[in-house]
Formats: sequence, structure tokens, C-alpha cells
Amino acid sequence: MADVLVLYYSRYGNVQEMAKHVARGVEKVDGMAARIRTVPKVSTVCEAEQDSVPESGPPYATLNDLKECVGLALGSPTRFGNMAAAMKYFWDGTAGLWLSGALVDKPAAVFSSTASMHGGQETTLISMMLPLLHHGMVMVGLPYTEPRLSSTTSGGTPYGATHVAGSDSKLPLTEDEKILCQLLGKRLAETAKKLM
Repeated sequence: MADVLVLYYSRYGNVQEMAKHVARGVEKVDGMAARIRTVPKVSTVCEAEQDSVPESGPPYATLNDLKECVGLALGSPTRFGNMAAAMKYFWDGTAGLWLSGALVDKPAAVFSSTASMHGGQETTLISMMLPLLHHGMVMVGLPYTEPRLSSTTSGGTPYGATHVAGSDSKLPLTEDEKILCQLLGKRLAETAKKLM
């Protein structure tokens, strides 16, 4: 089995739920497995550190997770049209992988959740693409040949899967959002398999 890394940060659980659906899509492809990982919160206290193992959920990602994967799905909530600081902090620590070219030619996809329909979904997806492009990764999106992309009244973009969580972050994923997450994971895994 070849691993596709599904790496996310989630504060209210919406991006975590999306990650599960992306992983389901990955695992629909023969010979491909999803490795789900997260990143710790960034502390406002410089000396503070997170425990090395989270209290619940998947383990924290390591640089080895990135080295070992054949593809990457990256998810973050929107923070003023950008990825969350915790995810940016993680990517700021990947210079060694960049120097060695460890991620060059691996496929990658992105997904995000916002409070509102126009809360910066697309700019957040693009902000996550920037470090991946610098690492030489090959971006995979959602093509308009997928009818749900044109008919959805909730989340979904050609840049990646999205979710509209509502102002209280409690709206569940719609059926369209779930399916688009799964389609993104499946397309990413299929692309990784072709490039192996």
C-alpha cells in the first residue's frame, strides 16, 4: 500500500470531518491508503509547547510523513483569507525537505472551511498551494466535469474542496461537500498512482 498523507488543522472539527471524507476518497483507489495527521496549535506564549501526542484524534505530522507519502491533501480553516497560523508554522519548518527536493513531483490537493460563503475559501486554498508549489509539488483540483461542482449551493471550488460552516461553525457538511471531498481524495490518489 502507498500512503497519501491527509494533513489538516481543525479548531471546531469541520476541517477534521472534511479530512475523513478526503481519506475515504483516497481509499477508494486500489493500492492506496490514507495516513491522517494533524498539527498542534500555535501558542501565544513563546516558551509553551504542546504535548508530543495529541489528547485525541490523529498523531501530529512529522517531516517523515511528508517524505514517505506519495501524495498530500492539505486542509485548514480560513483565517482572514489565509491558512491558519498552526499550518503555516508547520510548513515554515520544512526547509530541509525543500533543500533536498523530497516533495518534488508529488501530487497535492487542498481543502478548507469558512464561516460564510464568501469568507475567503478560494484565497485560503491558494495560500496553501504556495508552499506546495515552492516544494515542486503538482497541484490537483476538482474539474468541472464533476456536475456537483456546478450545482452546489454550499462549498466546492475548482481549486479544492470547501465547506461553509456558518457563523457559529456548527453547520454539518452537506452531501455535496462530502462527495466533493471524496472526489478530491480519489482524484489525488489516482494521480499519485499514475506518477509512482
